[in-house]
Amino acid sequence: MKHVYVSEIAQYVGQEVVLKGWLYNKRSSGKIMFPQIRDGSGIIQGVVLKTQVPERVWDELEHLPQESSLIVRGTVREEKRAPGGYEIEIHDAEIVSIAEPYPLGKKDHGIEFLLDHRHLWLRSRRPHAVLKIRHEVIRAIRDFLDSNGFVLCDAPIFTPAACEGTTTLFEVNYFEDQKAYLTQSGQLYNEAACMAFGKVYCFGPTFRAERSKTRRHLTEFWMVEPEVAYATLEDVMELAEQLVTFVIERVLERRRAELQVLERDVSRLENIRPPFPRLRYDEAVERLREGGFEFSWGDDFGAPHETYLSEQFEKPVMIHRYPAAVKAFYMEPDPERPELALCVDVLAPEGYGEIIGGGQRIASLELLKQRIREHNLPEEAFDWYLDLRRYGSVPHAGFGLGIERTVAWICGLEHVREAIPFPRMLYRIKP
Repeated sequence: MKHVYVSEIAQYVGQEVVLKGWLYNKRSSGKIMFPQIRDGSGIIQGVVLKTQVPERVWDELEHLPQESSLIVRGTVREEKRAPGGYEIEIHDAEIVSIAEPYPLGKKDHGIEFLLDHRHLWLRSRRPHAVLKIRHEVIRAIRDFLDSNGFVLCDAPIFTPAACEGTTTLFEVNYFEDQKAYLTQSGQLYNEAACMAFGKVYCFGPTFRAERSKTRRHLTEFWMVEPEVAYATLEDVMELAEQLVTFVIERVLERRRAELQVLERDVSRLENIRPPFPRLRYDEAVERLREGGFEFSWGDDFGAPHETYLSEQFEKPVMIHRYPAAVKAFYMEPDPERPELALCVDVLAPEGYGEIIGGGQRIASLELLKQRIREHNLPEEAFDWYLDLRRYGSVPHAGFGLGIERTVAWICGLEHVREAIPFPRMLYRIKP
């Protein structure tokens, strides 16, 4: 008999198959039992008739605790009343391991309890659906970039200097009393790679030592960062728009069942089509003031400001040309207004905040040196980065897209901690 997965069960109607999994739930009514079996790919209802199975099988299944592992043999049949539309009539079962009393029962648990048991909580329907969608988001991003001529060039996690400012660096001891830092972004290395390959991206974990406890922040998160030689701010704004649209379409195409588990209003996602609205920083400030915010020109936006601005649109909104003083040292100034940077933040609708940040990079060697000094950064740590301006410097641009914030928006989650298997936050590093 063939071992099959629940996700492919529709192909085996009328056939006898083997399922290997765990007991997700169970109910019984006299001489008939309905064990629900999950195998990682899905959950299926089993049917056990007391008169049709050996006494041993009935007794073992009747007393089997939740999350015990088992292998069952049975016949697949279509049943519209069953969850998923199919069920398996079980003829035989082998108990692999009997579970201890499961700590995650049917009662409601507090979020801290669930996070303490995240290693078990992943087996439940909601986190299972979220992480399936996360997988689809990542696969869609890779498919989009790979099919549009981008080359994957992964950046190092140990770095010698800051990329996004020195205040949020995680410092680690390296060999022979050297200091190293966990990467805040792979962008600087991406710039080197794009001078070799034209269009590149890196995809990996990034780290920010921010003492923040908001629903949008993690200390370890995943980011995809495309970088393009001979690209301008307008080029990467269009690229960001295309990428986000592609990802949304892919999730709607392949993960509607998971969105339904999360009770997500998919009509909001179906509205995500280009073009996205674009606002200059100046225009955004005026909107905030009209909305009753006391906001000084030159300040960066906080969560309440981003939420207010994004709630005015049904699509992601692109805010561009921020004051250079609130952006990273490598941002190219606007030639028409040098006090502004050629940068863009993409804010997701429904108050989910910034999901993309990027812009055009400084191409001038002398200006880049000046900015490094102004930010009190050690020039010797950036000698290789400065080389990129010495040997064939060209205009280039890119951005970073945060996976967890994007997944949180697509899934309609309350907090980004649900969008990663094992979240790392200010006061949480376990499990």
